[in-house]
Parts: sequence; C-alpha cells; structure tokens
Amino acid sequence: MYWLFKSEPNAWSWDDQVAKGDTGEEWDGVRNYQARNIMRQMEIGDLGFFYHSQKEKSVVGIVEIIAPAHPDSTTNDDRWECVDIKAVRALKNPVTLAMCKSDPRLADMVLVKNTRLSVQPITPAEWDVILELGNS
Repeated sequence: MYWLFKSEPNAWSWDDQVAKGDTGEEWDGVRNYQARNIMRQMEIGDLGFFYHSQKEKSVVGIVEIIAPAHPDSTTNDDRWECVDIKAVRALKNPVTLAMCKSDPRLADMVLVKNTRLSVQPITPAEWDVILELGNS
C-alpha cells in the first residue's frame, strides 16, 4: 500500500523533511480520526507521497515510513497517534492537484475526491500514474 501526506509548506515543507535526514520526523499534529486510522494501517518500509497543500497543491517528493503508529508526542491525549517518516527523494517535476484532477486515471483518487484529508491511501495504480506524471 502507498500513502499521501499533506502539509502546508509554511508549517512543514519538503525541504524541512529532507533536512531531517535518515532520522526522519513524526507526522504529528493530526487530529482527524480517519487520518489517524489510516496511519494505523502503515507499516515500516511503506512509501508515500509528500504533498504541499495551500498555494502549491502538488506532490513534491517520496517519503518512507520508518516507525509504525505510536502516541503523538505533541499531545497527552492518547486518542492521537502518528507515524515517523523520512524523505527518500524529490519528484523530478511536481505533480499538481490540477494535473491529478485532469487525468482520468486518477478520477477515483482520494486526493481528487477529498482534498481536505491530511493523510490518504494511494493505490498502486495511482502511485504509478503520479510517478509517470512527475517523470520520476
């Protein structure tokens, strides 16, 4: 399974993620039950896309899950969990939301249907299309 992680670049950017190196970073602060439950499905070694939300609205890189779901260190509320991720590589060309919406192969993609969900599953077919569109 593949995943997509959305972040506002002014809060946590691809460059911030890359700067963390192999130690990676918690994908903390998620306060949505659906997104939390998606993270609970992730396994070490799974890959995901790093997506810049707000103005850019584009997939910019690939990340790897390096720690399974665990308590989110930014809260004492035990309902919230997160995974740790590390940057793998940037896409050669960012893949915009507009590109995803205009490609019929991505019509059922969660990003296209629910642009607000911060952590999302990606099918293997969708993964391949995004890589193709990003020339990666």
